[in-house]
Amino acid sequence: MSPIGIFGGTFDPIHYGHLRSAFEVLQALRLAEVRFVPSGDPPHRGNTFASAELRYRMVEAAVVGQAGFSVDNRELRRDGPSYTVDTLESYRKEHGATSLCLIIGMDAFLGLTSWHRWGEILNLAHIVIAYRPGWQLPDAGELGDLLAEAGTNRIEDLHAEPAGRVFDHAVTQLEIASTEIRNLIAAGRDPRFLMPDAVRDIIVESDCYT
Repeated sequence: MSPIGIFGGTFDPIHYGHLRSAFEVLQALRLAEVRFVPSGDPPHRGNTFASAELRYRMVEAAVVGQAGFSVDNRELRRDGPSYTVDTLESYRKEHGATSLCLIIGMDAFLGLTSWHRWGEILNLAHIVIAYRPGWQLPDAGELGDLLAEAGTNRIEDLHAEPAGRVFDHAVTQLEIASTEIRNLIAAGRDPRFLMPDAVRDIIVESDCYT
């Protein structure tokens, strides 16, 4: 079976930057699918602006009809902080030796050493860094050592092994951020064309960012 991509985040709200990055990784790495996993209680974020239920609904609306995209609510169903390592452990139990690819942005990768039990993540999955032009991978420190030991530029390695590799992939630069969208909405402006219309409709209906 081709690798399963796991794309976590608060998605507060989800937008075309998330969706385009996931789509490019899905195609370029020949993944079986990408599963969007909204964070229930994000330990690095604190309180979210939209509720967990609304964020799940927005992600569900964003991916509907797109082959290879699905949404997974396991972090919303689990009590306590939404630690990525716990999510990966649950996936590994379900999928045996299937290759798992954790998709993260460069900013998340640069903060990886602050994650809960971060040293165990490569025992459970590959890390795929979806970065935009202008970012540079670290070549020193713990992350530099990690890249030297586990880095690969071969997509075949992600298919041949269930976990343990770090792969970086450049994605189209879309200057869209959830924070800026929330600020725009709070200022009374319309977020149309920054996200699918179905997501915008949920935001307008729920009034969650005003």
